[in-house]
Amino acid sequence: MAYIFLDESGDLGFKKPSSRWFIFTIAIVSSSRSLERVVKKIWRPLKKKHKKLGELHAYHSDDTTRTRMLQKLNELDDLKVLCVVLNKKKVHIDLQNQKNYLYNYTANILLDRLHSSATIKSDEQINLFIDRKDTKKKLRENFTNYLSSQMSNRGRKHFTVVLHSSHENKSLQAVDFISWAIFRKYERNDYEFYELIKSKITDERLLFP
Repeated sequence: MAYIFLDESGDLGFKKPSSRWFIFTIAIVSSSRSLERVVKKIWRPLKKKHKKLGELHAYHSDDTTRTRMLQKLNELDDLKVLCVVLNKKKVHIDLQNQKNYLYNYTANILLDRLHSSATIKSDEQINLFIDRKDTKKKLRENFTNYLSSQMSNRGRKHFTVVLHSSHENKSLQAVDFISWAIFRKYERNDYEFYELIKSKITDERLLFP
């Protein structure tokens, strides 16, 4: 059985304040508790001022916490990371006005990489966990239905999608740090945190290079 946790970094806006890149990242582990245990380890010694949000987010954490988290994740034997990186500068003007389509298209590329890789056996049960975030319920349901149908079309019969909030699912907090580190590489040309998790990235696909 494979447990997969999906996170995104950046946005799909195309105005001046928007990010230049959009990234989907998935973390794959064979044990449902692997990532959770790491998050608990990092959380426990933090001072109260760092626990105000009630959960760990890379964006709100200090560099020490980011470093410790990524180092601990890098020590996991069963962790594999796949990501799809969308170069928004190369997105055609027609697609810029179809954000839902672009969102699904990017996610589908990632699923295709997952399906075609040797990471997961063809008959293996896949449990995909997605952060519920603030997206409208209908949009999120459409997205999960889309993912399920795409995997079914690829012959993946044992595939489930579960919506959780990152507050209740600590594993989603872990993949948030991984996705953030990859995003920093592209958005800020900052490789410092990316290098801490680089050895676990088995597939890093750039769209519209």
